[in-house]
Amino acid sequence: MHYQELKQAWAELTAPGAPFEIAVTEVRGVPIRTFKNAPPSIREFWLSTAAFADRTYLVYQDERITYGEAHAQVASIANWMMQNGVAPGDRVAIAMRNYPEWMLIYWACVSIGVAAVGMNAWWTTEEMDYALKDSAPKAVFADAERLARIQERPGMAGDARIVGVRLAGPVAGVTPYADVLATGGTLPDVQIDPDADACIFYTSGTTGFPKGAQLTHRGCVANLFNMISCGQAQGLATQRATGTLPPAEPPIPVSLLTTPLFHVTANNCGAYMTTAAGGTMVLMYRWDAGEALKLIQREKVTAMSGVPVMSRELITHPEFENHDVSSLMSLGGGGAQLPPDLVHKIDASVKSARPNTGYGMTETCGIITSVSGDFFVDRPDSAGPPVPTLEVKCVDDDGKTVPQGQVGELWVRGAPVIKGYINRPEATAESITDGWLHTGDVARIDEDGFIYIVDRKKDMVLRGGENVYCAEVEAALYRHPAVAECSVFGVPDARLGEEVAAAVHLRPGMSVTGDELRAHCANLIAKHKAPRYIWILAEALPRNASGKFLKRELRETLALDEAA
Repeated sequence: MHYQELKQAWAELTAPGAPFEIAVTEVRGVPIRTFKNAPPSIREFWLSTAAFADRTYLVYQDERITYGEAHAQVASIANWMMQNGVAPGDRVAIAMRNYPEWMLIYWACVSIGVAAVGMNAWWTTEEMDYALKDSAPKAVFADAERLARIQERPGMAGDARIVGVRLAGPVAGVTPYADVLATGGTLPDVQIDPDADACIFYTSGTTGFPKGAQLTHRGCVANLFNMISCGQAQGLATQRATGTLPPAEPPIPVSLLTTPLFHVTANNCGAYMTTAAGGTMVLMYRWDAGEALKLIQREKVTAMSGVPVMSRELITHPEFENHDVSSLMSLGGGGAQLPPDLVHKIDASVKSARPNTGYGMTETCGIITSVSGDFFVDRPDSAGPPVPTLEVKCVDDDGKTVPQGQVGELWVRGAPVIKGYINRPEATAESITDGWLHTGDVARIDEDGFIYIVDRKKDMVLRGGENVYCAEVEAALYRHPAVAECSVFGVPDARLGEEVAAAVHLRPGMSVTGDELRAHCANLIAKHKAPRYIWILAEALPRNASGKFLKRELRETLALDEAA
């Protein structure tokens, strides 16, 4: 592969005077890498998209909103907020599905220095109560489902103004969204500190209450520039190595957003990239592979990104061959590592599309690494090289850097790292040391700087003193043709401390025994890594709101004496 060309492309794009020139600045007493030419806040980024006024921006079912209409509505929302006691530095909560209003309210908030609080649409009443009290927003924009939960506990929103979005009719004490849009006016002129909070996104923990991560304007803008520069560097390297020319005029992107906007995968990555290019975002009420195929064909979607299982469900759907997906140019995901077999299946199944992935976290405002095309196909088990504004290192349990190629916890430092967690100084101190974010991911870095995520530290199974990394076992299981979904985790064992266990959901019409799966794994990985306990489940595996499998729930609900 063309790794020397890639290094050269990076050097040129980030050199002094280049579009993505890197500078070092001090933030919160820590020297960090950032982009010299990046706009100081998200406000400037949003204002720049007014140039796309006549283009279609948001598509939802039979609704279509242009950039011009979006800018007018964003200005109305911003003016309503400032006329109703919401000032720069305050917070506003968004509690709804992926409706077009979500994005418009978000842009209104960040354009006037108000932090948008992304409320998880799957939260129970108790969880919503916690987050609203934790974030203390001045206003809450809620759809009918979330409004019903708020009304179960009328005090949960405190004194916040509540705005109802897509309600069937008037609700006492709730401002109709139409009244907000009727405010009109131009976007208020506000100066925004680059290191002010842009949004509060709650980490998708599966135990206890989540932590509200403080994503800054500097961090969100840096993430956008990281994504753009990664695409340009890998594209430039491939073109030089293969002698191909870039398209005379790149197509305007049409992106299918499949994951919730209250997480960085859809918002900071999918929405930002599409908006920056003046592209169209196609929104879904909920994920459904069959519906996604229809939307790709109807809207000529060029890119779809979600958690890996979504790409797998798309290309293995019974109706896949009956839909025109030739508009797709990229297919992949984030939020979890793409199993190596899926990388090759994407490359083989969709002739027009190349596989891609971005490994990242809420705590880095988006991506830590990015890899696509030939580089991904060549190293399908890699998450790719780190983005320009992040320093990276792997450390041992004492925080000391391990030699290149050895496994350790990945730490990162740079502009995208969050300020901290609201109201949680101890959690902030535990997660960030001198600007270095402890990712909690076990990784290694090769000689070309490519990062390989071995597993989450907490998901590693310590079996008789031997480390078994769940991702490796899952990758082996996915290579069996009958396996549609799988999740590997550790269960207690009196003799070995922990044993390897796996929950598996099969493809329609296929069958396999636990012994057959163990034999399959033993041909691919060391025998002690093959799952001792296997549950073959009739239903799809449970997931959280961001689409990740709930390993803790599986571990707690599956009985060992019922395993295959």
